[in-house]
Amino acid sequence: MDSSKKTVLHGWHVENGANMALFGNYDMPLWYKTGVKAEHLAVIQGAGIFDTSHMAVVLVKGEGARVLLQHCLSKDLDSCLGKGKTPLVDGRCVYGVFLKADGTVIDDAIVYQLEAESFMVVVNAGMGGEIASHLVTNAGEGAVIVVDMTDRVGKMDIQGPDSARILGKILKGPAAVFERLAYFSFKGGFGDLQTSSHVELEGGTPVLISRTGYTGEFGFELFVPIKNLVALWSMLLEAGLDKGILACGLAARDSLRAGAVLPLSHQDIGPWPFLNNPWPFALPWNDDTTTFSKDFIGAAALLQKSWGKHTLPFAGFDPRKIAAEGESFVTSETGERLGTILTCTTDMAIGRVAGEIVSVAGDKEFQAKGLCCGFVLLDKKCFPGEQIILTDGKRQIKVEIRADVRPNRTARKAMNTMLV
Repeated sequence: MDSSKKTVLHGWHVENGANMALFGNYDMPLWYKTGVKAEHLAVIQGAGIFDTSHMAVVLVKGEGARVLLQHCLSKDLDSCLGKGKTPLVDGRCVYGVFLKADGTVIDDAIVYQLEAESFMVVVNAGMGGEIASHLVTNAGEGAVIVVDMTDRVGKMDIQGPDSARILGKILKGPAAVFERLAYFSFKGGFGDLQTSSHVELEGGTPVLISRTGYTGEFGFELFVPIKNLVALWSMLLEAGLDKGILACGLAARDSLRAGAVLPLSHQDIGPWPFLNNPWPFALPWNDDTTTFSKDFIGAAALLQKSWGKHTLPFAGFDPRKIAAEGESFVTSETGERLGTILTCTTDMAIGRVAGEIVSVAGDKEFQAKGLCCGFVLLDKKCFPGEQIILTDGKRQIKVEIRADVRPNRTARKAMNTMLV
């Protein structure tokens, strides 16, 4: 008997020839007939849409909601926005991690402040119940309500430089919606996820539109009542026909996020201390990284700084990759065993010119062959420019430790520049 879960878009995926596979116990599309490369490049050069309704939503509300999240989430909600580190306010969201007392990762999350005492927490597939339980366990005597809304919220993403131009075609009053919609801000909502602003699709469906995503490129995450998700998906495909919009599967999502140096929870972060990685901004370090600006679950363990391993991004010199699972490992150029491979995929929008990584986003004439990229977990710190070897015991691939991978990413670009 098939015990896998299915999103409301599952029928569309199957009817349109998607290659399906299990992810977080959901039967999800890996890629469509267009292929992974075309889907990846669509997001870099135009737009792609993703079914992300397998992700879980947890509602946290009540007069104790903010205090509870301050205790459980790594991010300091009172000091997190912009260079001035101002408090989280209505209509803004932040990225952080939920940790165990030993500093290891339960899951990562984006926390949205809907109102002063109401928050939406978006976590990974299958994690809604666990995070809700974690929050309830730590709620104490505070007047807080925690609701696991898994499979009750429709969610999809539109990503790529044409996203706003396409999305604007199906929104009521798009100019007002996009005005002052900064990176990691949001508007609209419905039901228990309603904010003080109202955003509707043409036809009247309420929507929460968030200037976030998991590709490193300009775009939006969209939340609607689950009954309206299939219609929204179809509306966007039709609205983006002239822009060459493509439905994209998890394979392109993986290659895009790796090139943008974004972690996959339970793979690049997981049951080890959240230290020595490319995402220190998820922790509330003070300016000299000697302590934290608040206390939270796992803080004491992290402040001991006893974890000696390092999570580091890398990029290769050609598209070849080594599978992260099985017998694969990492060595130095002299053969010294250094650690393990966490992620290894191919960003198909990049290549090297005179040793430097170039993206098709910055040079439309550039013919990218792709470069492997991802993350390794090493027993010692290596620095950008150092070369290491990935191997499965039979093949060897030389790669370079990087501070960053894919250049010319658009995620943070000003809205007005993306609407021209």
